Amino acid sequence: MKNLGSTLATVWRLAAPYFRSEDKWAGRGLLAVVIAIELAIVTINVLLNQWNSRFYNALQERNWDTFVSELIYFSVLAALFIALAVYQIYLNQWLQIRWRRWLTQRYLGSWLTGANHYRMQLTGDAADNPDQRLTEDVNQFVESTLTIGLGLLNSVVTLGSFVVILWGLSAAAPLQIGGKDVSFPGYLVWGALIYAIFGTLLTHWIGKPLVALNFTKQRVEADFRFNLVRVRENAEQIALLRGEDAERERLTERFGRVVENWMQIMSRTKRLTAFTASYGQAAVVFPFILVAPAYFGEKMQLGGMMQTASAFDSVRTALSFFVTAYRSLAEWRAVVARLDGFEASIDKARDLAARDDTVRVTPADGGTLAIKDLTVQLPDGRPLVTADGFAVKAGEHVLVTGPSGSGKSTLFRAIAGIWPFGKGEIAVPANTKLMMLPQRPYFPVGSLHGAIAYPSSENAFSAEQVRDALNAVGLPVLASRLDEQGHWNRTLSLGEQQRLGLARALLQKPQILFLDEATASLDEPSEAALYQLVQKQLPETTIVSIGHRTTLHAFHTRNVAFERKGDHFAMAPRATAP
Repeated sequence: MKNLGSTLATVWRLAAPYFRSEDKWAGRGLLAVVIAIELAIVTINVLLNQWNSRFYNALQERNWDTFVSELIYFSVLAALFIALAVYQIYLNQWLQIRWRRWLTQRYLGSWLTGANHYRMQLTGDAADNPDQRLTEDVNQFVESTLTIGLGLLNSVVTLGSFVVILWGLSAAAPLQIGGKDVSFPGYLVWGALIYAIFGTLLTHWIGKPLVALNFTKQRVEADFRFNLVRVRENAEQIALLRGEDAERERLTERFGRVVENWMQIMSRTKRLTAFTASYGQAAVVFPFILVAPAYFGEKMQLGGMMQTASAFDSVRTALSFFVTAYRSLAEWRAVVARLDGFEASIDKARDLAARDDTVRVTPADGGTLAIKDLTVQLPDGRPLVTADGFAVKAGEHVLVTGPSGSGKSTLFRAIAGIWPFGKGEIAVPANTKLMMLPQRPYFPVGSLHGAIAYPSSENAFSAEQVRDALNAVGLPVLASRLDEQGHWNRTLSLGEQQRLGLARALLQKPQILFLDEATASLDEPSEAALYQLVQKQLPETTIVSIGHRTTLHAFHTRNVAFERKGDHFAMAPRATAP
């Protein structure tokens, strides 16, 4: 009961914001119409139950006129039922896509705001595979919530409607034992209730493990799919290392987890299906067994018997909602748990950035970037690098050097405001356009024009501007391919990608440019030419570079070295002249 209450509270927290959003009136209106149609369908089922009695009585009495009139009456109800069923599905799907669109946009906004997606990776939370959360889980949550909610509503209304009918039929056809009437008010209702409780308890006992198994299923499937994508994206390196056998072994091992989980689901589903199928088949004859003595004792007609069987089945079905929907409920609870975990991970990453005991990036007057009492830490709290009194003036060119793993790139991340672990203050000039170029730049899949213009829109720069930038960085061969669609991180060499990254910088014209080994894959003459190009075309830009080559000293006004100091690294107290 506690778990059910917790799940329903989570569902309310996930679902309610949509019906209070800017799209609330459309959402509420569609939901109200869908519910009204569901109630109308239950009303038609009640009318069809009453029709059962009249129709089968007409058959028993061989009354042709009544038979014909009841067929016409049935045709009218059937036509109404079909029209309502069609529009219920249509409006339900319309509500689903509106709700899913709003929920997806909300999660995308929370996930991609202020580098939250990056901090979520750093915290190591259980929100694995955000792509699955934003696609499959959001879709399943919306669809299952509506399906299960409407099914529950149908069951409650059907129960309330048919209990009255079944209670009346219990009085019209009293229970007979040994040929004698036994006073047992509402025995048919009690029979349906006991039958449903028995089925519900056994179904829950047999199927309870499916909740955890379905949660695991989505995780291992996503893990297998993610590793397949990794192989595709790193095909060249795998081929060069002759790593096909190792990858096959790794993928087979991960798919083995999929198979193992599937076998467990199969075993549990077999047991659950064996019981629910038996339960459903027994329900077909159970009401006839209850009323057969009254029928053969001539206490009721064939129509009354058929109406009783229909009403009993409706009550039994309503009470057995948990039994028939158990697998859907198990999958739904797993989806709810995953989305709840995704939201919790988003909130944790956002709260991490807002804490007082993290690295603070503050706006500063003037054009100087300054670091004060800074300690950059690893996620586990261990210190990585310290810096104090470090400043870079506007237009200055600074080279940062030090051993690999000393925290140079992590310091850049802290300056960019995406690395929260640590303490201290980084003052960045207010309203400054800052740009980071890593060793392996990112290019979105799409046109080459859009990839270079990123993160600006494709039309932010004209084709002529982009061609000029390509020619300047030594990639004239790509100038005619601006409209070509491609996966540029895969099709271009790392050296070409680094040239494209610098072309992006020439177009964006940042006030502060951080180059994190952004030319390390180029030969020294090409690297020198590109540094000279950047200094010429961006003369007022402050440049801070990370590099290991001594040739880089010629393009920077000073050098700051990282030196080991106990269990961490620290910036050298004095800048070393190049």
